[in-house]
Amino acid sequence: MKVNNCRRWRSLCRVSLLTALGLVTILLTSCRAGEQLEERGKTLSITSPAFQEGSRIPDRYTSQGEDVSPPLAWNEPPAGTQSLALIMDDPDAPGGVFTHWVIFNIPANSRGLPEAVPTEYQLSDGSLQGRNDFGRIGYGGPSPPPGAVHRYRFTLYALAKSLDLKAGASKKQVLDAMQGHILARGELTGVYQR
Repeated sequence: MKVNNCRRWRSLCRVSLLTALGLVTILLTSCRAGEQLEERGKTLSITSPAFQEGSRIPDRYTSQGEDVSPPLAWNEPPAGTQSLALIMDDPDAPGGVFTHWVIFNIPANSRGLPEAVPTEYQLSDGSLQGRNDFGRIGYGGPSPPPGAVHRYRFTLYALAKSLDLKAGASKKQVLDAMQGHILARGELTGVYQR
């Protein structure tokens, strides 16, 4: 009986040891994944000389003015960035979030966009523009209904790859394609009211 008890004890010890090793492996893997997520959670600083964070977007950049895109600038993206993408939308639109601008595959060495980016499918630097919710390519400025103040978010993404999409892609297509490849993001918000 002592021999059987010893065998059972050894078997139980082996199972416990394997279980403990498995738990340690899972914990270490989770920690590494957490570190990667933290690394990918870096932020970009995006600004505009045309307006400050949270301030009114000048009429020039809206449907009430010349309806051209504002100049934008950002800091250096993290190492490993292969391209950048920018989405401008209005979360306060009556029918839900309204997309005003989609531009992607911006070269990683770019540190901004000039005023009045042409409304073309492809820019001279290789950047591609998507279709906005006006049904047009490129930038479409704020054009809210009279009344409430609307927020306009310019969200910049640093990506670990160039997106395998054609010009004219929708915001959803761009967001889907960038999943798992976002290294950093930044946001600039302006407001506008008619």
